[in-house]
Amino acid sequence: MARRWAATLADTKGVTLPPEELEPLLLEIAHDAVDHAGPGHDGALHRFTALYAASPMGIALADPGGEIVEANLALGQLLGCSPDKLRGRHLTDLGSTDHDVSRLKAGLEQVRGGRERYQERMLLDHTEDGQLWTDVTLARLPGDRPGSVYPVLMVSDANELHLLQERLLHQNVHDPLTGLPNASSFTTKLEAALGAGARDDIALIYLDVDGFKVVNDGLGAGVGDQVLRGVAGKLSAVFTGHHDGFVARLSGDGFAVLLRGKLTAAEVVELVERALEDLNEPIYLGGHGIGVSASAGIVVRAAVEGGAAELLRAAEIALHRAKEAGKAQWMLFDPELDARDRGRYQLGAVIAGALENGEFSLVYQPTVRLADPGSLAAVNAGLRWNHPEKGELDSDEFYPLAQTTGMTVPLGRWLLAESLAATARWRARFGDAAPDVCVRLPTRLAIDPDLVLLVKEQLDKHELPADALRLCTDRHSVLDPRGEVLDSFAVLSELGTQLVLTISGSADLELIPQHRLPVHHVVLSGPVIDALDTDSPPEPALRHLTQLVTRARELKLRVGAEGVRTHEQAARLRQLGVLAARGPFVTDSATGDEVDELIARHPGG
Repeated sequence: MARRWAATLADTKGVTLPPEELEPLLLEIAHDAVDHAGPGHDGALHRFTALYAASPMGIALADPGGEIVEANLALGQLLGCSPDKLRGRHLTDLGSTDHDVSRLKAGLEQVRGGRERYQERMLLDHTEDGQLWTDVTLARLPGDRPGSVYPVLMVSDANELHLLQERLLHQNVHDPLTGLPNASSFTTKLEAALGAGARDDIALIYLDVDGFKVVNDGLGAGVGDQVLRGVAGKLSAVFTGHHDGFVARLSGDGFAVLLRGKLTAAEVVELVERALEDLNEPIYLGGHGIGVSASAGIVVRAAVEGGAAELLRAAEIALHRAKEAGKAQWMLFDPELDARDRGRYQLGAVIAGALENGEFSLVYQPTVRLADPGSLAAVNAGLRWNHPEKGELDSDEFYPLAQTTGMTVPLGRWLLAESLAATARWRARFGDAAPDVCVRLPTRLAIDPDLVLLVKEQLDKHELPADALRLCTDRHSVLDPRGEVLDSFAVLSELGTQLVLTISGSADLELIPQHRLPVHHVVLSGPVIDALDTDSPPEPALRHLTQLVTRARELKLRVGAEGVRTHEQAARLRQLGVLAARGPFVTDSATGDEVDELIARHPGG
């Protein structure tokens, strides 16, 4: 069409057309353009109108000022009103909160300023349901004048999706059983509290339900879950609202509390004591009044003093000390005590390497016959650690640490093997004059199911008769429920090994007939011996000791004593009927080189 009219206007045969002739010609051009453009324009308009009306997305067309001119049915349904009621309202009026209104205003400004599209998730007002989460898009449509812009608002329902995301987020940072924040959420909160610029005091409290396994196993996991919910509720009631209190469940029956602000240790302890007292109040479930106790570890310090890892470690240590002290109480973290413990723990951590590197040696204490102190009845073997930095360490300095690190059994095995090797050497040198060796069994080795096999292997290896070995134990090992101590002792007795029980009172002695222990010797120890270490021993102590010796004789046991300090004590014990003793009145200890001289001077008989 353009080429045809261009040719027509060009073909004027060199004549300039006057206005009255050009005007009809231009009108003819315009009509021709309308005739060609009209059908296409109308089709596009019809298609846009149909799409606008049928769209499942809510759409509002606005004038350049942002006032709604048209709204489709989908938008009306989404907002709970007819499209007619939306006409004349400003787009920003649809926002539910001041924050949403501000974001709509900002979006309009950006679209007017040339931005093609503005998208946000926000709350819009629903006529009946209140607030509704929606995904909003603001775009620009060209106006009928150059540079003019008509805003268009497009809205889709995001309420269910948003609520689902919120639920998933909540589940990700909350414990599903108690509804409290979980360990991950607690760590995030703690790190934020200790972040750059923190100036508050911080209190971290670890709480652990004492004996929860009894509740869980005795009444069932369902009851246990309800108890944990009750604990969570009580802790929240005490701590929430105080110093920005934040309570979380870490795992199992463990909980944590974070407090921030101007704090003193006394204030925190007062809250903890209130919580522990509330936990003691019974929770009634299924006819059972269930009361629980808890132990608590407390750390109070300035936020700038160290990081999260150090604070968490301090709380764990304080909780551990509270449980060691008897449970159902709190313990405040003590930095000085911690510094001393760190040294001990470092010592315990290297026991395995020290054993492998040959840093342990045997140390002996002779037991002599009180009727003839020049005659050895036995030699008691123990361990000494020749530490490269700390020097010589006695067993009481490292055995408790070995118990914690699981090294008790390896140390006990090494002690038994080396003691029997030494006994074999004495027998080869001194013959029948060589004394028996007595080895005190740590509890963990006494309950070991392989004890009998271990003893027999070492006796066979060194070609020793079983009666050359005395194994000493105490009431704690005999009554320990974790192993088959009684069965092991019965088998060892049948092999010929001599069994020794350390006692400090009648209750210990009566274990022998009660459990039919195949014991040959008892050794008096502790306060019953210490009471004689005076010029005039108390009459009740002498009477008690006399009763023990008399009862031991009735049971046909040989009676010895340990920890005897003076010759006067030894003489009193002999008068009372004690046959043998060891302690400083003979010698504190002897090394491997010295023990041969002791045997030579004090041969057995």
